[in-house]
Amino acid sequence: MAENFAVPKYLTTMTFFTGFMMLSTTGTSLVLFPPKDIAGMLRNDTESINSTSTDYGHIVREFPAAVFNPTSPNDIASLILFSNNNSDEPFRVAARGQGHSVRGQGLAPDGVVINMTALSKGSRIVVSESPSLGSYADVGGEQLWIDVLHATLDHGLTPVSWTDYLYLSVGGTLSNAGISGQTFRFGPQISNVYELDVVTGKGDFITCSSTKKPKLFYAVLGGLGQFGIITRARIALQPAPNRAKWVRLLYSNFSAFSSDQELLISTSGKMERDGFDYVEGLLLMQQGPLDLSFYPVADQSRIASLVNQYGIVYTIEVVKYYDDSTKDTVDKVVEKLTKRLSFVPGFMFEQDVSYEEFLDRVRNEEKMLQSLGLWDIAHPWMNLFVPKSRISDFDSGVFKDILLKQKVPAALILIYPINRNKWNGRMSAVIPDEDVFYVVGLLHSSGFNEWQAFDEVNKKLLQFCHVAGIMVKQYLPHYETPEDWKIHFGSNWQSFQEMKTKSDPNKILSPGQRIFNS
Repeated sequence: MAENFAVPKYLTTMTFFTGFMMLSTTGTSLVLFPPKDIAGMLRNDTESINSTSTDYGHIVREFPAAVFNPTSPNDIASLILFSNNNSDEPFRVAARGQGHSVRGQGLAPDGVVINMTALSKGSRIVVSESPSLGSYADVGGEQLWIDVLHATLDHGLTPVSWTDYLYLSVGGTLSNAGISGQTFRFGPQISNVYELDVVTGKGDFITCSSTKKPKLFYAVLGGLGQFGIITRARIALQPAPNRAKWVRLLYSNFSAFSSDQELLISTSGKMERDGFDYVEGLLLMQQGPLDLSFYPVADQSRIASLVNQYGIVYTIEVVKYYDDSTKDTVDKVVEKLTKRLSFVPGFMFEQDVSYEEFLDRVRNEEKMLQSLGLWDIAHPWMNLFVPKSRISDFDSGVFKDILLKQKVPAALILIYPINRNKWNGRMSAVIPDEDVFYVVGLLHSSGFNEWQAFDEVNKKLLQFCHVAGIMVKQYLPHYETPEDWKIHFGSNWQSFQEMKTKSDPNKILSPGQRIFNS
Protein backbone atom coordinates (compact mmCIF):
# COMPACT_ATOMS: atom_id res chain seq x y z
CA MET A 1 0.00 0.00 0.00
CA ALA A 2 1.32 3.44 -0.90
CA GLU A 3 0.80 5.77 2.03
CA ASN A 4 1.33 9.46 2.65
CA PHE A 5 1.35 10.27 -1.06
CA ALA A 6 4.37 8.14 -1.94
CA VAL A 7 5.27 7.98 -5.62
CA PRO A 8 3.81 4.77 -7.13
CA LYS A 9 6.17 1.97 -8.08
CA TYR A 10 5.46 2.33 -11.74
CA LEU A 11 3.61 4.64 -14.08
CA THR A 12 0.03 3.88 -14.92
CA THR A 13 -0.81 4.50 -18.57
CA MET A 14 -3.72 4.14 -20.92
CA THR A 15 -3.59 4.92 -24.60
CA PHE A 16 -6.66 4.92 -26.85
CA PHE A 17 -6.53 3.69 -30.40
CA THR A 18 -9.25 2.70 -32.82
CA GLY A 19 -10.93 -0.24 -31.17
CA PHE A 20 -8.52 -1.00 -28.35
CA MET A 21 -6.70 0.47 -25.38
CA MET A 22 -3.50 -0.24 -23.53
CA LEU A 23 -4.08 -0.59 -19.79
CA SER A 24 -1.44 -1.17 -17.14
CA THR A 25 -2.59 -3.63 -14.48
CA THR A 26 -0.48 -5.28 -11.82
CA GLY A 27 2.56 -3.64 -13.39
CA THR A 28 2.13 -5.16 -16.86
CA SER A 29 0.81 -3.35 -19.94
CA LEU A 30 -2.03 -5.30 -21.48
CA VAL A 31 -3.77 -4.71 -24.79
CA LEU A 32 -7.51 -4.83 -24.17
CA PHE A 33 -10.53 -4.47 -26.46
CA PRO A 34 -13.34 -2.71 -24.61
CA PRO A 35 -16.83 -2.86 -26.08
CA LYS A 36 -17.52 0.11 -28.30
CA ASP A 37 -20.45 1.20 -26.17
CA ILE A 38 -18.22 1.86 -23.14
CA ALA A 39 -14.80 2.61 -24.67
CA GLY A 40 -15.50 6.36 -24.73
CA MET A 41 -16.41 6.36 -21.02
CA LEU A 42 -12.88 5.45 -19.90
CA ARG A 43 -10.55 8.34 -19.06
CA ASN A 44 -6.93 8.51 -18.00
CA ASP A 45 -6.24 12.24 -18.11
CA THR A 46 -4.25 13.67 -15.23
CA GLU A 47 -7.23 15.31 -13.55
CA SER A 48 -9.33 12.13 -13.62
CA ILE A 49 -6.51 9.95 -12.29
CA ASN A 50 -5.42 12.33 -9.55
CA SER A 51 -8.95 13.03 -8.35
CA THR A 52 -9.58 9.33 -7.75
CA SER A 53 -6.17 8.41 -6.30
CA THR A 54 -6.97 9.40 -2.73
CA ASP A 55 -9.96 9.87 -0.45
CA TYR A 56 -11.25 11.98 2.43
CA GLY A 57 -8.63 10.48 4.73
CA HIS A 58 -5.75 11.86 2.64
CA ILE A 59 -3.52 9.14 4.09
CA VAL A 60 -3.40 6.60 1.27
CA ARG A 61 -2.68 7.45 -2.35
CA GLU A 62 -2.85 4.76 -5.01
CA PHE A 63 -3.34 5.50 -8.69
CA PRO A 64 -5.95 3.82 -10.89
CA ALA A 65 -5.21 3.07 -14.52
CA ALA A 66 -8.45 4.71 -15.62
CA VAL A 67 -11.68 6.30 -14.48
CA PHE A 68 -14.99 5.07 -15.88
CA ASN A 69 -17.92 7.48 -16.29
CA PRO A 70 -21.06 5.38 -16.82
CA THR A 71 -24.33 6.76 -18.10
CA SER A 72 -26.42 3.85 -16.80
CA PRO A 73 -26.13 0.77 -14.56
CA ASN A 74 -25.89 -1.32 -17.75
CA ASP A 75 -22.61 0.42 -18.53
CA ILE A 76 -21.25 -0.73 -15.15
CA ALA A 77 -22.30 -4.29 -15.93
CA SER A 78 -20.53 -4.06 -19.32
CA LEU A 79 -17.33 -2.85 -17.68
CA ILE A 80 -17.31 -5.70 -15.16
CA LEU A 81 -18.09 -8.27 -17.86
CA PHE A 82 -15.21 -6.81 -19.87
CA SER A 83 -12.88 -7.31 -16.90
CA ASN A 84 -14.02 -10.88 -16.33
CA ASN A 85 -13.57 -11.75 -20.00
CA ASN A 86 -10.08 -10.27 -20.26
CA SER A 87 -7.94 -12.99 -21.82
CA ASP A 88 -4.94 -12.29 -19.61
CA GLU A 89 -6.06 -11.10 -16.17
CA PRO A 90 -9.15 -9.28 -14.88
CA PHE A 91 -8.55 -5.72 -13.74
CA ARG A 92 -9.84 -4.53 -10.36
CA VAL A 93 -12.83 -2.21 -10.09
CA ALA A 94 -13.93 0.16 -7.32
CA ALA A 95 -17.15 2.16 -7.21
CA ARG A 96 -16.61 5.73 -5.99
CA GLY A 97 -19.40 7.96 -4.77
CA GLN A 98 -18.10 10.84 -2.67
CA GLY A 99 -14.77 9.20 -1.80
CA HIS A 100 -15.40 9.55 1.92
CA SER A 101 -13.38 6.55 3.06
CA VAL A 102 -10.37 7.39 5.21
CA ARG A 103 -7.83 4.61 4.55
CA GLY A 104 -8.07 4.00 0.82
CA GLN A 105 -11.00 1.57 1.01
CA GLY A 106 -12.53 3.01 -2.16
CA LEU A 107 -9.38 3.09 -4.29
CA ALA A 108 -8.43 0.81 -7.20
CA PRO A 109 -4.64 0.67 -7.58
CA ASP A 110 -3.82 0.00 -11.26
CA GLY A 111 -7.47 -0.78 -11.87
CA VAL A 112 -10.56 1.20 -12.83
CA VAL A 113 -12.48 3.55 -10.56
CA ILE A 114 -16.15 3.87 -11.45
CA ASN A 115 -17.21 7.48 -11.03
CA MET A 116 -20.72 6.84 -9.74
CA THR A 117 -21.59 10.54 -9.79
CA ALA A 118 -21.67 10.32 -13.60
CA LEU A 119 -24.99 8.49 -13.22
CA SER A 120 -26.65 11.46 -11.53
CA LYS A 121 -27.30 13.53 -14.64
CA GLY A 122 -31.01 13.93 -14.06
CA SER A 123 -32.96 12.90 -10.98
CA ARG A 124 -32.82 9.27 -9.94
CA ILE A 125 -35.04 9.67 -6.88
CA VAL A 126 -38.67 8.57 -7.21
CA VAL A 127 -41.10 8.65 -4.29
CA SER A 128 -43.92 6.09 -4.37
CA GLU A 129 -46.41 4.26 -2.18
CA SER A 130 -47.78 0.74 -2.10
CA PRO A 131 -50.31 -1.10 0.10
CA SER A 132 -47.67 -3.54 1.30
CA LEU A 133 -44.74 -1.18 1.92
CA GLY A 134 -46.35 2.17 2.52
CA SER A 135 -44.22 5.13 1.40
CA TYR A 136 -40.78 4.54 -0.08
CA ALA A 137 -38.21 6.10 -2.39
CA ASP A 138 -36.32 4.41 -5.21
CA VAL A 139 -32.93 6.06 -5.15
CA GLY A 140 -29.88 5.74 -7.38
CA GLY A 141 -26.84 4.42 -5.55
CA GLU A 142 -24.89 7.53 -6.54
CA GLN A 143 -27.43 9.95 -5.07
CA LEU A 144 -26.54 12.04 -2.01
CA TRP A 145 -28.58 11.68 1.16
CA ILE A 146 -29.09 15.47 1.24
CA ASP A 147 -30.83 15.20 -2.14
CA VAL A 148 -32.90 12.28 -0.89
CA LEU A 149 -33.96 14.46 2.04
CA HIS A 150 -35.00 17.33 -0.22
CA ALA A 151 -36.89 15.07 -2.64
CA THR A 152 -38.81 13.28 0.10
CA LEU A 153 -39.60 16.46 2.06
CA ASP A 154 -41.35 17.73 -1.07
CA HIS A 155 -43.85 14.93 -0.39
CA GLY A 156 -43.99 15.53 3.37
CA LEU A 157 -41.94 12.36 3.92
CA THR A 158 -38.47 11.41 5.16
CA PRO A 159 -36.18 8.42 5.62
CA VAL A 160 -35.95 7.40 9.28
CA SER A 161 -32.24 6.61 9.68
CA TRP A 162 -29.40 8.96 8.84
CA THR A 163 -25.67 9.52 9.01
CA ASP A 164 -24.41 12.68 10.72
CA TYR A 165 -23.16 14.03 7.38
CA LEU A 166 -25.59 14.02 4.46
CA TYR A 167 -23.22 14.66 1.55
CA LEU A 168 -22.51 10.95 1.21
CA SER A 169 -23.79 8.59 -1.47
CA VAL A 170 -26.59 6.14 -0.78
CA GLY A 171 -24.60 3.20 -2.14
CA GLY A 172 -21.58 4.17 -0.07
CA THR A 173 -23.33 4.26 3.30
CA LEU A 174 -25.36 1.11 2.58
CA SER A 175 -22.13 -0.72 1.80
CA ASN A 176 -21.02 0.00 5.37
CA ALA A 177 -24.11 0.40 7.58
CA GLY A 178 -25.01 4.07 7.95
CA ILE A 179 -25.24 5.09 11.61
CA SER A 180 -26.14 8.14 13.66
CA GLY A 181 -28.26 9.18 16.62
CA GLN A 182 -31.41 7.59 15.18
CA THR A 183 -29.84 4.12 15.02
CA PHE A 184 -30.93 3.15 18.53
CA ARG A 185 -34.57 3.52 17.46
CA PHE A 186 -34.70 2.61 13.77
CA GLY A 187 -31.49 0.67 13.28
CA PRO A 188 -28.77 1.60 10.79
CA GLN A 189 -29.64 2.68 7.27
CA ILE A 190 -29.14 -0.90 6.06
CA SER A 191 -32.08 -1.95 8.26
CA ASN A 192 -34.40 0.40 6.37
CA VAL A 193 -34.01 -0.88 2.81
CA TYR A 194 -36.68 -2.89 1.00
CA GLU A 195 -34.93 -3.71 -2.26
CA LEU A 196 -31.66 -3.27 -4.17
CA ASP A 197 -30.44 -3.30 -7.75
CA VAL A 198 -26.93 -4.70 -7.74
CA VAL A 199 -24.28 -5.31 -10.39
CA THR A 200 -22.31 -8.29 -9.10
CA GLY A 201 -18.63 -9.03 -9.57
CA LYS A 202 -19.61 -11.34 -12.42
CA GLY A 203 -21.36 -8.49 -14.24
CA ASP A 204 -24.87 -9.75 -13.53
CA PHE A 205 -27.56 -7.12 -12.99
CA ILE A 206 -29.77 -8.43 -10.17
CA THR A 207 -32.76 -7.05 -8.29
CA CYS A 208 -32.81 -8.48 -4.78
CA SER A 209 -34.77 -8.16 -1.54
CA SER A 210 -35.55 -10.12 1.60
CA THR A 211 -37.70 -12.46 -0.52
CA LYS A 212 -35.94 -12.29 -3.90
CA LYS A 213 -32.30 -13.40 -3.94
CA PRO A 214 -32.16 -12.79 -0.16
CA LYS A 215 -28.60 -14.10 0.33
CA LEU A 216 -27.23 -11.49 -2.04
CA PHE A 217 -29.48 -8.78 -0.60
CA TYR A 218 -28.29 -9.27 2.97
CA ALA A 219 -24.67 -9.81 1.94
CA VAL A 220 -24.49 -6.53 0.01
CA LEU A 221 -25.93 -4.52 2.94
CA GLY A 222 -22.85 -3.75 4.99
CA GLY A 223 -20.76 -5.88 2.62
CA LEU A 224 -18.03 -3.27 2.02
CA GLY A 225 -18.61 -3.41 -1.74
CA GLN A 226 -17.28 -6.97 -1.99
CA PHE A 227 -20.25 -8.64 -3.67
CA GLY A 228 -21.82 -6.03 -5.90
CA ILE A 229 -22.22 -2.37 -6.74
CA ILE A 230 -25.49 -0.85 -5.54
CA THR A 231 -27.14 1.06 -8.38
CA ARG A 232 -30.59 1.49 -6.79
CA ALA A 233 -32.02 1.19 -3.30
CA ARG A 234 -35.64 1.23 -2.18
CA ILE A 235 -35.67 3.23 1.07
CA ALA A 236 -38.40 3.20 3.74
CA LEU A 237 -40.12 6.53 4.40
CA GLN A 238 -42.41 7.96 7.04
CA PRO A 239 -44.18 11.33 7.56
CA ALA A 240 -41.65 14.10 8.16
CA PRO A 241 -41.68 16.39 11.19
CA ASN A 242 -41.22 20.14 10.80
CA ARG A 243 -38.88 21.10 13.59
CA ALA A 244 -36.48 19.81 16.22
CA LYS A 245 -35.86 20.60 19.89
CA TRP A 246 -32.09 20.12 20.06
CA VAL A 247 -30.72 19.72 23.58
CA ARG A 248 -27.26 19.20 25.10
CA LEU A 249 -26.70 18.09 28.69
CA LEU A 250 -23.30 18.17 30.40
CA TYR A 251 -21.92 15.54 32.77
CA SER A 252 -18.80 15.41 34.93
CA ASN A 253 -19.26 11.73 35.81
CA PHE A 254 -18.99 8.95 33.23
CA SER A 255 -21.18 6.51 35.13
CA ALA A 256 -24.08 8.97 35.27
CA PHE A 257 -23.51 9.85 31.61
CA SER A 258 -23.56 6.26 30.36
CA SER A 259 -26.46 5.25 32.61
CA ASP A 260 -28.57 8.12 31.30
CA GLN A 261 -27.69 7.34 27.69
CA GLU A 262 -28.72 3.72 28.19
CA LEU A 263 -31.97 4.84 29.81
CA LEU A 264 -32.70 7.08 26.84
CA ILE A 265 -32.34 4.25 24.31
CA SER A 266 -34.32 1.75 26.37
CA THR A 267 -36.55 -0.47 24.26
CA SER A 268 -39.04 -1.07 27.04
CA GLY A 269 -42.36 0.70 27.38
CA LYS A 270 -42.95 4.42 26.92
CA MET A 271 -39.30 5.44 26.62
CA GLU A 272 -39.06 3.77 23.22
CA ARG A 273 -42.48 4.98 22.09
CA ASP A 274 -42.48 8.53 23.45
CA GLY A 275 -38.79 9.24 24.08
CA PHE A 276 -36.24 11.24 22.15
CA ASP A 277 -35.83 10.67 18.41
CA TYR A 278 -32.07 11.11 18.41
CA VAL A 279 -29.45 10.28 21.05
CA GLU A 280 -25.73 10.82 20.71
CA GLY A 281 -22.88 11.81 23.00
CA LEU A 282 -19.57 13.63 22.67
CA LEU A 283 -16.62 14.67 24.79
CA LEU A 284 -15.28 18.09 25.69
CA MET A 285 -11.62 17.67 26.69
CA GLN A 286 -9.25 19.90 28.60
CA GLN A 287 -6.52 19.79 25.96
CA GLY A 288 -9.01 21.08 23.40
CA PRO A 289 -9.66 22.49 21.00
CA LEU A 290 -13.07 23.25 22.51
CA ASP A 291 -15.93 23.79 20.10
CA LEU A 292 -18.51 25.71 22.12
CA SER A 293 -20.37 27.22 19.17
CA PHE A 294 -23.60 25.40 20.07
CA TYR A 295 -23.84 27.15 23.44
CA PRO A 296 -24.91 30.73 24.27
CA VAL A 297 -21.94 33.09 24.34
CA ALA A 298 -22.82 34.08 27.92
CA ASP A 299 -22.41 30.45 29.06
CA GLN A 300 -19.25 29.50 27.19
CA SER A 301 -16.81 30.63 29.88
CA ARG A 302 -18.46 28.58 32.62
CA ILE A 303 -18.56 25.53 30.33
CA ALA A 304 -14.84 25.97 29.70
CA SER A 305 -14.30 26.23 33.47
CA LEU A 306 -16.21 22.98 33.99
CA VAL A 307 -13.99 21.27 31.42
CA ASN A 308 -10.84 22.62 33.08
CA GLN A 309 -12.07 21.43 36.46
CA TYR A 310 -12.80 17.84 35.44
CA GLY A 311 -10.53 17.33 32.45
CA ILE A 312 -13.34 15.67 30.51
CA VAL A 313 -16.95 16.76 30.29
CA TYR A 314 -19.34 14.22 28.77
CA THR A 315 -22.20 15.59 26.69
CA ILE A 316 -25.49 13.92 25.89
CA GLU A 317 -27.07 15.32 22.75
CA VAL A 318 -30.76 14.59 22.26
CA VAL A 319 -33.46 15.75 19.86
CA LYS A 320 -37.21 15.63 19.93
CA TYR A 321 -38.90 16.19 16.58
CA TYR A 322 -42.27 17.90 16.38
CA ASP A 323 -44.80 19.31 13.95
CA ASP A 324 -47.87 21.54 14.09
CA SER A 325 -49.88 18.90 15.91
CA THR A 326 -47.33 18.57 18.74
CA LYS A 327 -45.78 22.04 18.93
CA ASP A 328 -47.84 22.97 22.00
CA THR A 329 -46.71 19.93 23.99
CA VAL A 330 -43.11 19.36 22.89
CA ASP A 331 -41.61 21.53 25.65
CA LYS A 332 -43.43 19.55 28.32
CA VAL A 333 -42.28 16.29 26.76
CA VAL A 334 -38.64 17.43 26.76
CA GLU A 335 -38.96 18.63 30.35
CA LYS A 336 -40.42 15.30 31.45
CA LEU A 337 -37.74 13.29 29.67
CA THR A 338 -34.81 15.34 30.98
CA LYS A 339 -36.18 15.53 34.53
CA ARG A 340 -35.11 11.91 35.07
CA LEU A 341 -31.50 12.56 34.07
CA SER A 342 -28.46 13.25 36.27
CA PHE A 343 -26.62 15.96 34.35
CA VAL A 344 -24.78 18.79 36.11
CA PRO A 345 -27.48 21.20 37.36
CA GLY A 346 -27.68 24.36 35.30
CA PHE A 347 -25.87 22.81 32.33
CA MET A 348 -28.74 22.04 29.98
CA PHE A 349 -28.81 23.98 26.70
CA GLU A 350 -31.38 24.02 23.94
CA GLN A 351 -31.89 25.19 20.38
CA ASP A 352 -35.04 25.11 18.29
CA VAL A 353 -34.31 24.50 14.60
CA SER A 354 -36.03 23.16 11.51
CA TYR A 355 -35.87 19.42 10.83
CA GLU A 356 -33.65 19.99 7.81
CA GLU A 357 -31.35 22.37 9.69
CA PHE A 358 -30.72 19.74 12.32
CA LEU A 359 -30.08 16.88 9.89
CA ASP A 360 -27.77 19.06 7.78
CA ARG A 361 -25.95 20.59 10.76
CA VAL A 362 -22.47 19.37 9.75
CA ARG A 363 -22.64 21.25 6.44
CA ASN A 364 -22.15 24.62 8.12
CA GLU A 365 -19.08 23.30 9.92
CA GLU A 366 -17.76 21.97 6.61
CA LYS A 367 -18.14 25.37 4.94
CA MET A 368 -16.35 27.06 7.83
CA LEU A 369 -13.46 24.60 7.72
CA GLN A 370 -13.23 24.94 3.94
CA SER A 371 -12.95 28.71 4.29
CA LEU A 372 -10.04 28.20 6.68
CA GLY A 373 -8.36 25.59 4.50
CA LEU A 374 -8.95 22.92 7.14
CA TRP A 375 -11.26 20.52 5.31
CA ASP A 376 -8.97 18.87 2.75
CA ILE A 377 -6.45 17.65 5.32
CA ALA A 378 -5.55 14.25 6.72
CA HIS A 379 -8.24 12.44 8.73
CA PRO A 380 -6.75 9.50 10.68
CA TRP A 381 -10.12 8.46 12.08
CA MET A 382 -10.86 5.47 14.27
CA ASN A 383 -14.45 4.23 14.62
CA LEU A 384 -15.30 1.39 16.97
CA PHE A 385 -18.19 -0.58 18.37
CA VAL A 386 -17.54 -1.23 22.08
CA PRO A 387 -19.60 -3.71 24.16
CA LYS A 388 -21.67 -2.07 26.88
CA SER A 389 -20.17 -4.39 29.50
CA ARG A 390 -16.71 -2.86 28.95
CA ILE A 391 -17.51 0.77 28.20
CA SER A 392 -16.45 1.91 31.67
CA ASP A 393 -13.09 0.19 31.21
CA PHE A 394 -12.78 1.87 27.83
CA ASP A 395 -13.43 5.25 29.43
CA SER A 396 -10.73 4.67 32.06
CA GLY A 397 -8.15 3.21 29.71
CA VAL A 398 -8.69 5.32 26.60
CA PHE A 399 -10.42 8.60 27.43
CA LYS A 400 -8.87 9.22 30.84
CA ASP A 401 -5.49 7.59 30.24
CA ILE A 402 -4.39 7.47 26.61
CA LEU A 403 -6.14 10.70 25.56
CA LEU A 404 -6.32 12.87 28.68
CA LYS A 405 -3.09 12.05 30.53
CA GLN A 406 -1.03 12.10 27.36
CA LYS A 407 -2.74 15.32 26.26
CA VAL A 408 -3.59 14.10 22.77
CA PRO A 409 -5.26 17.02 20.94
CA ALA A 410 -8.90 16.10 20.64
CA ALA A 411 -10.98 16.91 17.60
CA LEU A 412 -14.46 15.44 17.71
CA ILE A 413 -14.96 12.37 19.89
CA LEU A 414 -18.37 10.71 19.69
CA ILE A 415 -19.77 8.11 22.09
CA TYR A 416 -23.32 6.79 22.17
CA PRO A 417 -25.12 3.45 22.66
CA ILE A 418 -27.29 1.56 20.19
CA ASN A 419 -29.47 -1.54 20.38
CA ARG A 420 -28.45 -4.80 18.76
CA ASN A 421 -32.07 -5.83 18.13
CA LYS A 422 -32.37 -3.05 15.54
CA TRP A 423 -29.79 -4.81 13.34
CA ASN A 424 -30.47 -7.81 11.12
CA GLY A 425 -27.96 -10.56 11.82
CA ARG A 426 -28.16 -11.81 8.24
CA MET A 427 -26.46 -8.65 6.98
CA SER A 428 -22.69 -8.45 6.49
CA ALA A 429 -22.09 -5.62 8.95
CA VAL A 430 -20.14 -6.80 12.02
CA ILE A 431 -21.23 -5.77 15.52
CA PRO A 432 -20.44 -6.92 19.08
CA ASP A 433 -22.37 -9.82 20.57
CA GLU A 434 -24.17 -7.81 23.27
CA ASP A 435 -27.70 -6.40 23.44
CA VAL A 436 -26.33 -2.85 23.77
CA PHE A 437 -23.04 -1.58 22.40
CA TYR A 438 -21.46 1.84 22.02
CA VAL A 439 -20.33 3.73 18.96
CA VAL A 440 -17.01 5.45 19.68
CA GLY A 441 -15.59 7.73 17.00
CA LEU A 442 -12.22 9.46 17.32
CA LEU A 443 -12.46 11.89 14.42
CA HIS A 444 -8.91 13.24 14.39
CA SER A 445 -7.71 15.81 11.87
CA SER A 446 -4.09 16.68 11.13
CA GLY A 447 -1.66 18.11 8.62
CA PHE A 448 -0.55 15.85 5.80
CA ASN A 449 2.77 15.13 7.52
CA GLU A 450 1.37 14.70 11.03
CA TRP A 451 -1.22 11.97 10.69
CA GLN A 452 1.21 9.25 11.81
CA ALA A 453 1.17 10.60 15.37
CA PHE A 454 -2.60 10.16 15.55
CA ASP A 455 -2.30 6.77 13.91
CA GLU A 456 0.01 5.74 16.75
CA VAL A 457 -2.69 6.82 19.20
CA ASN A 458 -5.18 4.62 17.33
CA LYS A 459 -2.79 1.67 17.49
CA LYS A 460 -2.24 2.25 21.21
CA LEU A 461 -6.00 2.30 21.70
CA LEU A 462 -6.43 -1.01 19.90
CA GLN A 463 -3.54 -2.54 21.81
CA PHE A 464 -5.11 -1.48 25.11
CA CYS A 465 -8.40 -3.13 24.11
CA HIS A 466 -6.56 -6.31 23.07
CA VAL A 467 -4.63 -6.58 26.35
CA ALA A 468 -7.72 -5.73 28.42
CA GLY A 469 -9.84 -8.26 26.53
CA ILE A 470 -12.33 -5.64 25.28
CA MET A 471 -13.84 -7.23 22.17
CA VAL A 472 -14.23 -4.11 20.02
CA LYS A 473 -15.23 -4.21 16.37
CA GLN A 474 -14.07 -1.62 13.88
CA TYR A 475 -16.68 0.34 11.96
CA LEU A 476 -15.45 1.48 8.53
CA PRO A 477 -12.77 -1.17 9.15
CA HIS A 478 -9.17 -1.07 8.00
CA TYR A 479 -6.92 -4.12 8.27
CA GLU A 480 -3.64 -5.08 6.63
CA THR A 481 -3.79 -8.89 6.58
CA PRO A 482 -6.32 -11.62 5.76
CA GLU A 483 -5.87 -12.95 9.29
CA ASP A 484 -7.05 -9.64 10.76
CA TRP A 485 -10.12 -9.77 8.52
CA LYS A 486 -10.87 -13.32 9.67
CA ILE A 487 -10.78 -12.13 13.28
CA HIS A 488 -13.00 -9.18 12.39
CA PHE A 489 -15.71 -11.34 10.79
CA GLY A 490 -15.36 -14.14 13.32
CA SER A 491 -17.91 -16.90 12.81
CA ASN A 492 -19.25 -15.11 9.71
CA TRP A 493 -15.95 -15.34 7.84
CA GLN A 494 -16.74 -18.59 6.04
CA SER A 495 -20.10 -17.39 4.73
CA PHE A 496 -18.51 -14.07 3.71
CA GLN A 497 -15.88 -16.00 1.72
CA GLU A 498 -18.48 -18.24 0.13
CA MET A 499 -20.55 -15.29 -1.02
CA LYS A 500 -17.44 -13.66 -2.49
CA THR A 501 -16.70 -16.81 -4.46
CA LYS A 502 -20.28 -16.95 -5.70
CA SER A 503 -20.79 -13.31 -6.63
CA ASP A 504 -17.25 -12.14 -7.47
CA PRO A 505 -15.11 -15.22 -8.20
CA ASN A 506 -12.30 -13.25 -9.85
CA LYS A 507 -12.07 -10.87 -6.87
CA ILE A 508 -12.59 -7.82 -9.04
CA LEU A 509 -14.58 -5.58 -6.70
CA SER A 510 -13.36 -3.14 -4.03
CA PRO A 511 -9.67 -4.04 -3.89
CA GLY A 512 -8.96 -1.08 -1.62
CA GLN A 513 -10.59 -2.91 1.28
CA ARG A 514 -7.68 -5.39 1.11
CA ILE A 515 -9.88 -8.29 2.20
CA PHE A 516 -9.18 -10.57 -0.75
CA ASN A 517 -6.58 -8.43 -2.53
CA SER A 518 -3.49 -7.97 -0.36
